[in-house]
Amino acid sequence: MKHFISPADVTDIAQLVKEAAQLKANPYAFSDLGKNKTIGLLFFNSSLRTRLSTQKAATNLGMNVIVMNVDSDGWQLEMNDGVIMDGNKAEHIKEAAAVIGQYCDIIGVRAFAKLNNRKKDYQEMVMEKFRTYAGVPIVNLESATRHPCQSLTDLLTIQELKTVERPKIVLTWAPHVKALPQAVANSFAEWVNLTDYDFTIANPEGYNLAPEFVGNAKVTHNQNEAFANADFIYAKNWSSYEHYGEVLPGNKDWQITPEKMALTNNAKFMHCLPVRRGLVVADEVLDSLASVVIQQAGNRVWAAQAAIKRVLEELG
Repeated sequence: MKHFISPADVTDIAQLVKEAAQLKANPYAFSDLGKNKTIGLLFFNSSLRTRLSTQKAATNLGMNVIVMNVDSDGWQLEMNDGVIMDGNKAEHIKEAAAVIGQYCDIIGVRAFAKLNNRKKDYQEMVMEKFRTYAGVPIVNLESATRHPCQSLTDLLTIQELKTVERPKIVLTWAPHVKALPQAVANSFAEWVNLTDYDFTIANPEGYNLAPEFVGNAKVTHNQNEAFANADFIYAKNWSSYEHYGEVLPGNKDWQITPEKMALTNNAKFMHCLPVRRGLVVADEVLDSLASVVIQQAGNRVWAAQAAIKRVLEELG
């Protein structure tokens, strides 16, 4: 696997999930694979789980790890070509990415959507510039439209907890106080669509995801209907794709409550975290035995480790 940017880079999703489970059972089986190799983790945005889990994953594989908060620790980067750099951006991505590639064998990049220009965000400029100019493999630690490390984690968690071969999985929109990117929801939909699971997306009117990510999923604007007989409930907020980046009025009644969970088939509650208690989900749900968010977060290590292992194997 040359890069880990989207599921298009993965030849066999089910096998990668299996490898993540094997690494969870034996974390140090490949501790020599990354010996004398360095991974640079570049964060344009805040992170807790992604930062710590990826550092641990790379360390488990024997790698040296360099971590940088790009916007606060480095120069402001110009991403556009052909511009006269007479503003506040001191370095162009062409040089910056190439230089980082001189120091690192693999580069992990985290850069969120700006949410003010849908076309630019969905072009994935930051990720694509690093892929073009770094000269080394890129691992997507969350981009404008995708979060593959989280999605691989989610499939591993479902694999561990499912009680039927083809569970019903519901991705449901939930309220939030600010505009959030569609990346986690997009990515979860994209990866689940590559399985044979029964998959439904529930969201209010005006919050449909981009069609290329919805794929073959059922889409409903009736949350209670979606929850009926579900085996997994994955809650996540996202701002409007249709009215790009906007938070539309209303819909506070989409919070995940015990009453809604009672409609399910004793479903497990999933969320990528961080989560706002009492807004996205009621405490009674988050603190219940149905909640698997901590196990899910713990699995971030093994998903990242499986992805980095594949890239290291390609490097040789």
